[in-house]
Amino acid sequence: MNSENNHKEHRQRLKARYHREGLDNFEDHNILELLLFFGIPYKDTNNLAHELLNRFGSLSGVLEASREELMNVNGIGENAATLLNLIPALSRKYLEDKVDEKAPMNSCSAVGNYLIAKYRFRQDEVFSMICLDQSCRLISWEIISSGTINITAVNSRKVIEAAMKTSANAVVLAHNHPNGLAVPSGDDIKSTMALVEALNIIGVRVLDHIIISGEDFVSLASSQQYKHLFK
Repeated sequence: MNSENNHKEHRQRLKARYHREGLDNFEDHNILELLLFFGIPYKDTNNLAHELLNRFGSLSGVLEASREELMNVNGIGENAATLLNLIPALSRKYLEDKVDEKAPMNSCSAVGNYLIAKYRFRQDEVFSMICLDQSCRLISWEIISSGTINITAVNSRKVIEAAMKTSANAVVLAHNHPNGLAVPSGDDIKSTMALVEALNIIGVRVLDHIIISGEDFVSLASSQQYKHLFK
């Protein structure tokens, strides 16, 4: 009973500290401990927080781990794993919601910032397309394929179908390099040329191909070396 009371009092103190200070002065293990309160009631989560950090190397490593990887840690059940796994996805949705989707996508920075929010915290490779109307306003953001992508194998039929479904006048292609730099590869250029040609046949102009890596992005249409692909 004393142990349970001590855990309860510790939880109350940590929550009260958060209410006073926010997270700025919290150590990573304190942040995890606080999160785990809501997935593991009535138990000490301090040691578990340290174990997670040791296993995955950092706070971001813990939050980016898969549900299955988290549940391999003794003491982490389905509820706690789901809660931790939810944080990056929820953060991405929050940041997406802050973007003004009604603003014209008529500049490289506007498109890049929009896509950075869409790709935030994604550990898988995603090839997508922004569909725009004749005034460069957003119609939709379409995921064409995800997983481990061989970009040369991106199905042009799916790209065409997405453009036709949305009645897009123009599109921006996009994909991410989750574990690399936002630098185009030879395959990226070949696939861009093929998709520009395929979409041109149905009268849809490709304005750009954006490559994202974390907070960084590269616009092929803004590159002196590749801007000729979009004329």
